Formats: sequence, C-alpha cells, structure tokens
Amino acid sequence: MSKEEFTNLPFHKKINTLYSEGTFVVGIRYYKHKVNLYLLENEYVEVFYNHKQDKIDKIDFLPRDHTRMKFYLDQIKLE
Repeated sequence: MSKEEFTNLPFHKKINTLYSEGTFVVGIRYYKHKVNLYLLENEYVEVFYNHKQDKIDKIDFLPRDHTRMKFYLDQIKLE
C-alpha cells in the first residue's frame, strides 16, 4: 500500500491496517498524547492517543529526519 493510499483511507481503516499489517515499534509520551510508533512496510506511522479524552487524535507518517525521531531513539536500547 502506498503512502497516498494509506493517507486516503478512512480513519477506522487506517487503524485496522496498522494493527493488522503494521509492526509496533515503541511508544512515547509527547505533551498530552501517548504516541505509538508503527512500521508499515518501509514507513513509520505515528498514532497520537489522547488518554484524557480516550480517543485517537491523529494518525500520520513520521519522516525519518523529523526531530521527534530522537524521542523514539532514546527509548530503544540496543545491546
């Protein structure tokens, strides 16, 4: 599935696609969200969950050069 195809999916289908075809990588806290990072094919996708409102606010691709990538890398421990 291309980035454009995924972007054009309805919200509930994005969620289903991530859970069925994506791989969970790591989760972080980012301001008011818990953000889960998934790998979908060769692209990273973030899911912004607002726990106070108990809803997903946003699902979007994360460019590999984005500054937020540092927060994920800090959570990954390699031996």
